[in-house]
Amino acid sequence: MQIRLDKFLADAGIGTRSEVKNLIKRKAVTINGVCVAKPERKITPDADEIAVNGTTVAARGFVTYMLHKPAGYVCAVKDDRFPTVMELVPQNRDLFPVGRLDKDTEGLLLITNDGGMAHRMLSPRRHVDKTYLAVLDRPAEKAYIDSFSVGVEIGDDTPTLPARLVICDGGSPELAYLPEKYCACADAGRVALLTIQEGRYHQVKRMFHAVGSEVIYLKRLTFGTLVLPMSLKKGEAIRVEAL
Repeated sequence: MQIRLDKFLADAGIGTRSEVKNLIKRKAVTINGVCVAKPERKITPDADEIAVNGTTVAARGFVTYMLHKPAGYVCAVKDDRFPTVMELVPQNRDLFPVGRLDKDTEGLLLITNDGGMAHRMLSPRRHVDKTYLAVLDRPAEKAYIDSFSVGVEIGDDTPTLPARLVICDGGSPELAYLPEKYCACADAGRVALLTIQEGRYHQVKRMFHAVGSEVIYLKRLTFGTLVLPMSLKKGEAIRVEAL
């Protein structure tokens, strides 16, 4: 796979895009021993030898973790008031969370140092599904299904993209993810699965609020092709392959 030279150098930790472009401008960068002057030059990392001031630059190895986020942690690299999800994964100064889950929301969260992958997973244009298990304060109405399927107004400039809603019953396998204190809520029609392709601020809670319900418990079960393993305990993280 080919990528731009300046992106390769920035991803390898040589500097920001601007700093990298300055290095190229000063003729400090070579490709296979030949000085290069264009930051947009395409390279093949596995085949080309890139050097800065005579020192070969190796591609930085990307790593991605799937974390079973517990409530009470914020999705930030640093926070002055609350513990962050970064405290729950192996330490690496380059890691960051892919998107955000609210402090009181649990479930599948990706943490990585792969900026390209994070962009692909979060871009609405990519139509990456994210499924949430929600417990509501009142029974979900079938009318919610139609409302969500065309998008709802949540106070932003545009309605949400179409989303899929399933009202759970006692036989829904996803109920295995519920804390025991909420298990009876399924019999009352108060548990639902919502699949969206966006990540707006408090989006799931705002969508249910828009149709007359409040979310009292929320857990993300899937992100793209990834599914939260039942065996992964809250606060635990496992490494996943590149996406």
